[in-house]
This record gives sequence, C-alpha cells and structure tokens, in this order.
Amino acid sequence: MIKTKKHEMNSEPDQWVIVAPDSAINVPKRTNKEPIFLSLRHPKTDNASLYLLSNEANEVFEVKAFNERYHSWFIGQSVQHDGRLLFLTLMDPVFLLLPYFSKFGKEGKFQPVEQVVVDEAFPGCIQLLKCSQTLQCLSHVTEKKEVGSQSFYRYNKDKTLTWLKKKVDNTVKALKNSNTCVGGAVKSSTFIRSKSTTDIHEEDYLRYAHGLVSEYISEDLSKDLLKYLQLPELSNPTELEPPSKKRKLSDNPVEAEEDYTKFNNDDHKKKPTKKMTPAQKALAKVDKTGMKTLSAFFSPKSKN
Repeated sequence: MIKTKKHEMNSEPDQWVIVAPDSAINVPKRTNKEPIFLSLRHPKTDNASLYLLSNEANEVFEVKAFNERYHSWFIGQSVQHDGRLLFLTLMDPVFLLLPYFSKFGKEGKFQPVEQVVVDEAFPGCIQLLKCSQTLQCLSHVTEKKEVGSQSFYRYNKDKTLTWLKKKVDNTVKALKNSNTCVGGAVKSSTFIRSKSTTDIHEEDYLRYAHGLVSEYISEDLSKDLLKYLQLPELSNPTELEPPSKKRKLSDNPVEAEEDYTKFNNDDHKKKPTKKMTPAQKALAKVDKTGMKTLSAFFSPKSKN
C-alpha cells in the first residue's frame, strides 16, 4: 500500500510516497503512539541511515529509496518535488545494536544495556531498546547475568558467529526457494531466463548469502564469518557478490540498480553498415566528375 507521510522541516511541509506493510504505519485505536523515523548509525558504514520504529515498538524497518532524476509525484492538487519512492523493509534490530556491544565487548565486562547502547551522534539508538524483541534477541550475541532485578550483558563473538551462520543458512534457503540465480549463473541469466541447477553449487549460494548478510556487519566480522563458514577467500571476490555489494557505497538512499548510462558508450553508438540496393549500387558506379552535389544548389551565394 502507498501512504503519504508529512514532515516539518524549515517550517515547510514535506511529503513522501511510501510503500509499507500495514504493521509499520497503522496506529491502533487503543494507543496514541505513532510510528517514528530514526536516524541511526549504519552497522556497516557508520554513516547516518533512516529507519522506522513501528507504533507499538514491535518492529524496526529500514527505509530504502528508489530514486530517478527529474521525477515527481502528483498528490491531490499539489505536485511533490521529491520524486523518490520510499519503501520499508523489516530488519533484525540486533544488527543495529551489534556494533555497540562489539565495541564494549573488548573490555570483557558485563554491563547494563543502557550503558552499552549510548551514542552522542545518534541519541535515537536508545529507542531500539523499546522494541519488544530486542532484549530477547540479545541472547544470540551476548552472555547475560542477572543480579537481583537487573540484567547485565557481555558480547560473545562465538555466539555472534553462530547466529550469523543461521542468518546465512536461512538466506540460502530463501534464495533456493525463489530460484534466484547466483554465482556464474548470474551472467547466463542475463541472456537466458532459466536456472540450471547443475551450474550452481552450494558454495555459490553460501558466498552470495554471505555477501547479503555482510551488508549489515563490519568488514572484520564479515571476514571472520567467511572463515567460520569454511569458505576460502577469492582472488576476485566481486564475481560472486550480490549486486548490492558491487554498488558503490554512499550516504544517499538506495537508487535504481540499472545503469542506463552504459548505453552511451562508443560501442553502442556504432551502427551496423546498411546493405545497398541495386539502384544505389548502379548510382555509385556513375562518373561524377564535374557534377555538383545537391547541397550546392541551396548554399548561399558568395558576395562579390
């Protein structure tokens, strides 16, 4: 479904067109809480990224954008100059909290979660702790101790790698169920819209899934996960990486994947030589000595 969302900035109202699941934007009658947009640190790049916390703080959504130049929306009787199409994708909030626990994990101490998830540049990160599933899911990447009524957490790298491997395994299943081409089959699928299972190996799926999961973890953790999956490093790793990893990283929202400028190079500008008709061949054999071209009769006369 498509919704418009108003935002106040510089005293001028703004809107966006958003494609989102009902659970992300619908506000139940029993509550006054509304979904909120949060600017948070991206777990891989450390750059500011936009996320949405659902009205009941049950789910976290990553905000992506499909953007084309010279694009706008007609909304009612107005024209929206921002022509981006935003869409929300559900994500595991543990990915967003993992860098904080990994950083404090070097001290090897158990600490309250409120002292770990602290970020002066992105104070909204504390809102992630309101998500009902966050504290339950922290057990996948941390050790927990309870003293009285208070809980203390410590980062555990072994548990984190086990958790990430499950993410990779689930991604592999999803790729197979959706008949997604990976590895060398990606190139062949550009010309032939079919999947040959004999050309795709389990390692191809693992590498592709590893690339997708690595979009949300640090480079060091991605390398550790590669070893944990018992996959050797490639001399040219971009060959089997998903399209999102081949794209140049940027602070801007995700744009259209297709590069239409590739059709502007010289190879595409060259046109094949046309075959001459019998009349054109006969005209080419005529002796044109002393004959004027047709354009000569229409050129301006020279002034004496």
